[in-house]
Amino acid sequence: MEITITAILKAQPGKKEELRQALDEVIPPSRQEEGCLAYVLHESIDAPGTFVFYEKYRDETALTQHINSAHYQAYRKRVETLLEVREVYRLYEV
Repeated sequence: MEITITAILKAQPGKKEELRQALDEVIPPSRQEEGCLAYVLHESIDAPGTFVFYEKYRDETALTQHINSAHYQAYRKRVETLLEVREVYRLYEV
């Protein structure tokens, strides 16, 4: 079953550009993962510094491989001090 992830990430005050750079850097290697079907970053028009990832994976195994990948783990460590809010929703299409 395909899994969709929506991740809402809000930058700490003054950290928007640093967070944006970290988000941009995780995109290319994530898109290259075998089970990644979509990996798209958005920024809120009404709330600059609020980013939303839309991700789609072939199945749970592909999502697990993404979470355990070296590039994702490095990204998570890098953004720890840049985020004010991190909300992640695991979804399936109905």
